[in-house]
Amino acid sequence: MKALKLFGISALALTLVNCAPSAKQLKEAVEKDPSIVFAAIEKDPEQFIEVVNKAAQNAQRKAQEKAVAEEGKKRDDEFKNPLKPAIEEGRVIFGPKDAKVTIIEYSDFECPYCAKGHATVDEVMKAYPKDVRVVYKHLPLDFHPMAMPAAQYFEAIALQDAAKAEKFYNLVFENQGDLRTKKEGALKEAAKKAGADMKKLEKDLNSEVVKKRIEADMEEARKFNFSGTPGFLINGVSLRGAYPFADFKEIIDRHLAEAK
Repeated sequence: MKALKLFGISALALTLVNCAPSAKQLKEAVEKDPSIVFAAIEKDPEQFIEVVNKAAQNAQRKAQEKAVAEEGKKRDDEFKNPLKPAIEEGRVIFGPKDAKVTIIEYSDFECPYCAKGHATVDEVMKAYPKDVRVVYKHLPLDFHPMAMPAAQYFEAIALQDAAKAEKFYNLVFENQGDLRTKKEGALKEAAKKAGADMKKLEKDLNSEVVKKRIEADMEEARKFNFSGTPGFLINGVSLRGAYPFADFKEIIDRHLAEAK
């Protein structure tokens, strides 16, 4: 009898040793008594921090890998079915009119990321002087009070002369800080330096032509799901953000290779 009892106790001990609690049981235990976790952390806080940091890094790496894979798939889809922006007659175009690659730039003159985008576009145009042209379109954001007036100035100057509008565009982005300090004074200074007829400019600023062009740009940007700035379409393939030159180059080179 005694032997049977010992056997039973041994069997129970083996069961307790070899059977691990399920995830559900652990969760219930911690919810019932959170001090279990606190005690473990208190016992070895350095190891806890190390484990948490490692888990966070792994999660971030997986998220980045997933984002890159999704971005690559979306880009391939857009190469097959490019987005089709409108390029109206009389639109200001930077670069050669017959360029093989057209970059549509949806931008906000007051956005600091757009200033970075402008610098990258300038780098792109210098690298591809014969193959790339740029059309600047407007997506002024509500929380940038000078963005809409700057867009109006650009389009009003464009009604006078495309080269002057391009010069104004460069001057505003290169001196973007002046928008926050001098407000409209900065726009007037840039317009004068660009050689604009200031009387005609003042007359055209609030014209229906200028208003409708900006509204059409904003509507088109929304149609292509651009909610922030800057956004770019490179022969219909999108880049959403102030990407470095290498990303533009990759898309442009692929377009040029496929065009041969």
